[in-house]
Amino acid sequence: ARLAELQSRIRPHFLFNTLNSAIALVRAEPAKAERVLEDLSDLFRHALADQEDSSTIGQEIDLARGYLEIEQVRFGGRLRVEWSLDERVNEARLPPLILQPLVENAVKHGVERGAQLRVSTQLRGPVALIKVTNTVPAGQGQRGHGIALANVRSRLRLLHDLHGSFRTALVDGVYQARIEVPMPEKATRA
Repeated sequence: ARLAELQSRIRPHFLFNTLNSAIALVRAEPAKAERVLEDLSDLFRHALADQEDSSTIGQEIDLARGYLEIEQVRFGGRLRVEWSLDERVNEARLPPLILQPLVENAVKHGVERGAQLRVSTQLRGPVALIKVTNTVPAGQGQRGHGIALANVRSRLRLLHDLHGSFRTALVDGVYQARIEVPMPEKATRA
């Protein structure tokens, strides 16, 4: 019940911006407008579906890509994204829609001000590591309310208890959100 309650709080703030971007593209670039609306539809289909208790890193990366493609329309060249993905971690379990708010925060607090965003996954023994980082332009390091971060932390704890971790840090102008979750047993035996 607690997990369902926390998931119900997920409301992507970019909905109206996305719809306005699509409207602006309808006449000038209809194919691009269609892609934006398809990405938005995929994201909301996943958010509104009757979710199981978990998703996979692979599914969460796909949703994050769709979200960032939507934002690419808004920000153009200001949105610079680097992906460094280790496919060996794709089957590790995460709460549904856990990466999207981290990526959304990176866009809001970094990219909107001309920063670089990086999403990476890595296998470290029996642990899957996921990092979302963004540079923070000098003098721009405003703290948010921490609601999305608290939600991520709570949802991760409900799924993985003591076997998962979530940490954030701002070091030398780079903000990092870091999730560690156990790999499925079958993956660690292979």
